[in-house]
Amino acid sequence: MARRALPCGIYAPIMTFFHPETEDLDIPTIKKHAKRLIRDGLVGLVTMGSNGEAVHCTREEKLAVTKATREALDEAGFTSTPIILGATEGSVRGTVELSKLGADAGADYALLLPPSYYRAPQIDQESIVDYFTAVANASPLPVIVYNYPGAVSGIDLDSDVLIRLGHHPYIVGTKFTCGNTGKLTRVSLGTDAKTPSREGSGYMAFGGMCDFTLQTLASGGSGIIAGGANVMPKMCVRVWNLYAEGKRDEAEALQKILSRGDWPLTKYGIAGTKHAIQMYHGYGGYPRRPLERLDNARLRLIEDGILEAMEMESSL
Repeated sequence: MARRALPCGIYAPIMTFFHPETEDLDIPTIKKHAKRLIRDGLVGLVTMGSNGEAVHCTREEKLAVTKATREALDEAGFTSTPIILGATEGSVRGTVELSKLGADAGADYALLLPPSYYRAPQIDQESIVDYFTAVANASPLPVIVYNYPGAVSGIDLDSDVLIRLGHHPYIVGTKFTCGNTGKLTRVSLGTDAKTPSREGSGYMAFGGMCDFTLQTLASGGSGIIAGGANVMPKMCVRVWNLYAEGKRDEAEALQKILSRGDWPLTKYGIAGTKHAIQMYHGYGGYPRRPLERLDNARLRLIEDGILEAMEMESSL
């Protein structure tokens, strides 16, 4: 099937917004947010990632959010902007089914965590490799491996496994939320990953947080998929572009501000990120339960912690 290309640059795993009382999907706000992020310079979006509260959503809701996001981008004229769907389910069968439905809803790629509910001896490294291989063989959506040990009981795929998977023609990238830039370097070299200056094999090595944007670039990375880009998209894009243009000193100075501003969002997670969006853009709301609503003391810490970064964001 024809699909949109994955360009180098900044991607956001977009938040899923809910009505504050009913916790029903807030589709108009989801569409509004998607348009804002692409207008601010992001090159792609992830629906139903960790920041999108995929674990709190039904399959039908995941598809509704993806469909609404595709509609929003097309309505705004961003018809070539790719959508990556967090399509992880526990089985090969379920993941392939969701990927097929996701393709119909407008997704271009599938972002997949390794299976983690069962552990050795029922699931071992070869079982994990077989999972990704079997999904890639059957899914209409090319696969991006999501290496996020914190979400899968500590499973951390090493560079040998990721390079091995990367040689499959329909496994087209890795998101390194592990934060291991040495691993990212090895995988980038082992897969001949795409960078801002060369096409390479087309394989995408994504940093998983915006506070190591420069490190990702220096390690041969292809892009960033970062929750902080929901709040500070212009800064993330500016850091990326400055470094890619060879303006290293300017990029490093701005990266320091970005890293300081990203920490409160990382520390207070989805609730903190939604509060920051609410402060500066007038929408955001709350996560679905059981994620908590932050008290006033923690909200003030977020507000103080992102102030410098948001002043810079507003100036761009």
